[in-house]
Amino acid sequence: MAGGIVGYPLDRLYEEVAFLTYYLHWDYAAVLNLEHPERNRWCSEVSKINQKLGGGEEKKNFFEA
Repeated sequence: MAGGIVGYPLDRLYEEVAFLTYYLHWDYAAVLNLEHPERNRWCSEVSKINQKLGGGEEKKNFFEA
């Protein structure tokens, strides 16, 4: 069996794709084709920017565990 993520939660995938397509206006297929670690990193970075712009730096990043 090949390595990688087995059984990645579908709800989480929808959250990440929706988040990036909404905030970055990226194409659905382009976001979906990103490897999970890269997509997760983009979500985290955009979330950090939103925290700073919204003055909510004390609030938890939406994409942090």
